[in-house]
Amino acid sequence: MKIAIVTGASSGLGEEFAKQIPRLYKNLDELWVIARRTDRLTKLKKELSLPVRIFDSDLKRDYIYMRLERELKRLAPDIRMLVNAAGFGKVGECMSLNTEEQLDMVDVNIRALTKLTCLCLPYMSRGSRLLQIASAAAFAPQPGFAVYAASKSYVYSFSRGLAAELKEKGIFVTAVCPGPVDTEFFDHAGGAAGSMKKSLRVRPEAVVRQALLDAVSGREVSVYGGKMKAARLLAKLLPDGLLTQIMRKINEQGDY
Repeated sequence: MKIAIVTGASSGLGEEFAKQIPRLYKNLDELWVIARRTDRLTKLKKELSLPVRIFDSDLKRDYIYMRLERELKRLAPDIRMLVNAAGFGKVGECMSLNTEEQLDMVDVNIRALTKLTCLCLPYMSRGSRLLQIASAAAFAPQPGFAVYAASKSYVYSFSRGLAAELKEKGIFVTAVCPGPVDTEFFDHAGGAAGSMKKSLRVRPEAVVRQALLDAVSGREVSVYGGKMKAARLLAKLLPDGLLTQIMRKINEQGDY
């Protein structure tokens, strides 16, 4: 049985991946979707022509991994694509943010992504694709967004290292690094998120379309849009100290 798995599938980029993947992979037997909001996943299931298997649980709880592992062992599917899209961010200086919320960011953005990856890798084979949703925030330290950016730097580095490890096995890993995307992310990020320039935000459909094309092409990094590609280049060229100062000023102005 050939399947694709998408985390964070109840909204944002995860939901859009769930919608676009069946158009790309015509021979999938099932799509497995993971998120907390059962009603959203049920609605998504009705919208898709491909059979959908729902895993409705919090990625911070062990139950979801036990349930997923049980199904993987029982069905032994061929995972053609895994998209780790679950994640969230909180805007604000570290001292002003709730400590537990910051630890939750680490748990979801890093721990859950790593655990899902390790759990699914044994069921992936030559030609499988693994897409890890990082962020353009991974390219540089982000004062006022420090924990989130650091968590996405982990995703970026983990993905690049994993891509090298899996190259001989023919499994492709793509770190997806979008800038601001017009999703529910900003409704929950708090702080200055509401004032971030809308002119920088892009539609999730375009980001996902580009990410899937890049994954099919075997690209290790997917960056949508000229502005974010320029940001990646600058992050490579500028000294860390200067880059951090620039990011502080940008974030203080409400930019991303």
